[in-house]
Amino acid sequence: MLNIPAQAQPAVATVERFSTALVAGRLDAAGAELDPNVLILESGGAERSAAEYLGGHAKGDAAFLKTAHIQLIRRTAQVSGDLAWVASESELHLSKDGKPVTVLSTETMLVQRSDAGWKIVHIHWSSRTKAPGDHH
Repeated sequence: MLNIPAQAQPAVATVERFSTALVAGRLDAAGAELDPNVLILESGGAERSAAEYLGGHAKGDAAFLKTAHIQLIRRTAQVSGDLAWVASESELHLSKDGKPVTVLSTETMLVQRSDAGWKIVHIHWSSRTKAPGDHH
């Protein structure tokens, strides 16, 4: 279920370009969508710049995502002035120790419009393994 107002489309396109580049392992292209001072919060940790993320967790994230089939379940977005938020819920299907595993992933991105276009200024990722009987 995708609920994207027309004025949010450019911000959503920025998020999609970032995600596509990350999955493909194209870290330079992913980094181009990030504000230099982006704040990324994930699993209780923080990275406080694009350089810190691209030099650290980005490589591991890309390697992990490459092994997964990503199914976007739900996405909503809103724009207020030069700020937009894009919230996405996905299922990641992958294999762990030879067994199929489904990971439920939620993502919030705050995207800001500037002279350079829309750039991601904040990302919050959260995920957990789907248990039997879990529903959306």
